[in-house]
Amino acid sequence: MKKSLVIAGSLLFAVPAFANMNSNGVSHPVPADKFDMTNWKITIPSDINKDGKVDEIEGVAMLSYSHEDFFHLDKDGNLVFEVQNKAITTKNSKNARSELRQMPRGANFDNILTDSKLNQWALSSHPQADQYSAVGGTLEATLKVNHVSIHAKYPEKYPAFSVVVGQIHAKKHNDLIKAGTGYGHGNEPLKIFYKKFPGQKYGSVFWNYERNLAKNDPNREDISYPVWGNTWENTAAPGKAGIALGEEFSYAVKVEGTMMHLTFKTARHDTVTYDIDLSKGIDKKDHATGYAEDDFYFKAGAYGQCSVQEKHPVWGPGCAGTGDITIDRQNGDYNSVTFSALKLNGK
Repeated sequence: MKKSLVIAGSLLFAVPAFANMNSNGVSHPVPADKFDMTNWKITIPSDINKDGKVDEIEGVAMLSYSHEDFFHLDKDGNLVFEVQNKAITTKNSKNARSELRQMPRGANFDNILTDSKLNQWALSSHPQADQYSAVGGTLEATLKVNHVSIHAKYPEKYPAFSVVVGQIHAKKHNDLIKAGTGYGHGNEPLKIFYKKFPGQKYGSVFWNYERNLAKNDPNREDISYPVWGNTWENTAAPGKAGIALGEEFSYAVKVEGTMMHLTFKTARHDTVTYDIDLSKGIDKKDHATGYAEDDFYFKAGAYGQCSVQEKHPVWGPGCAGTGDITIDRQNGDYNSVTFSALKLNGK
């Protein structure tokens, strides 16, 4: 069996990968055969080497990497992301994910560090914008959500029964936080959600903007905007105005200068668009200049929001899960998303 490099922090180590063969030793295609993986890193909900850190794969290893449970091609050549509710997570999140993270450096580990400006992009409002990998960028996807988790102890909490399928994430910078600049908090100006309550035929697509404030600021919360169906606080059935499981839709995120342009399309509904200036606060409670001087990267995949955590008043829905993907899949305690198209900066 081939080996791929898994990168956890600064440590590179070899682990068996499902590259070009399945568990029976039969050759099969991998995601990079159909999708450009040059500038992506995949985070999967596993800890193969038992070091207490979530497994991440990037660089040249992405060209041959596949995982039969979490990250693979289906029989039609579409890209499948799956994640159970209970699994190891990244250090700053309580939610498990099978998700790609943009890495502009590609395989250039020697010259460009993970936190380098050349491994993020910026808005034109950043005073050092010319030192980043790019000013703005695009993320385009066509996808369908196959399944969302169906068991939550606190179904009234907003993240229950939902999965995030695309993001813009700001880079966390403790030095900027300590300096009181208003930036570096690592918040998300864009999270694209799909949510469907058990027993309802249709779910909803919406997107959230997180006010760019400090973690302990009570005004730091997500503002939800509708696309098709309801936003995350509305428990009513969206009916045919929503999107069914298995129903294809697309999103296009284009950031130019300081503007974020969002376009959502699907066969049954009118196209929905939004234009947001990320260098200005979304409302009076937000940071006055929004995300004007932050660093950014795109994300896409299946970022499960049905956390098994219970304590957090918003993010703790107490969703069910054993931690065994096979059992959790049988019980419905997982998320599955399939992409038929995924392009980063047009590639």
